[in-house]
Amino acid sequence: MSELTTIARPYAKAAFDYAVEQQATDHWLQMLAFAAEVSANDTVKELLSGSVASDTLADIFIKVCGDQVDDKGQNLIKLLAENGRLKVLPEILALFVELKSDFDSEIEVKITSATELDDAQKQQLSGSLEKRFGRKVQLNCNVDATLVAGFIVEAGDTVIDGTVRSKLSRLATTLQA
Repeated sequence: MSELTTIARPYAKAAFDYAVEQQATDHWLQMLAFAAEVSANDTVKELLSGSVASDTLADIFIKVCGDQVDDKGQNLIKLLAENGRLKVLPEILALFVELKSDFDSEIEVKITSATELDDAQKQQLSGSLEKRFGRKVQLNCNVDATLVAGFIVEAGDTVIDGTVRSKLSRLATTLQA
């Protein structure tokens, strides 16, 4: 996986730099997402692992993508096909998303709570997390009834466990010490 990321990084960076220059990061995100989905298709995967000429492979891939990919996106697909890199499109997409989030000063935060959060709770959490991380926060909320009460916040490498189970465990550890 890390090898594919290493291969994908320069392509993602180049695509992102071009998208920023053209003020089209959202458009490029949509194109890359569609192309990555095409490359993840089982039939296309089989084609990518075969011994098809790069020009033919690029033409087939572009025809499958159709109007979802513009001329510049088609150029990227041709370049990837020439270098045998079409299968790294999902990694290029993931890196592009990271670059876009950094550029937009956004961070995606996963909230897992015991019950469904209402809008006021989401707004309060979002405000607190924006202060904590110094970035705009995009909440991704999930419910896990096994938590009993509280919530878990995951933002990149940061995990904040505010569940009752965690608090009781810390209390037990403190009392035993």
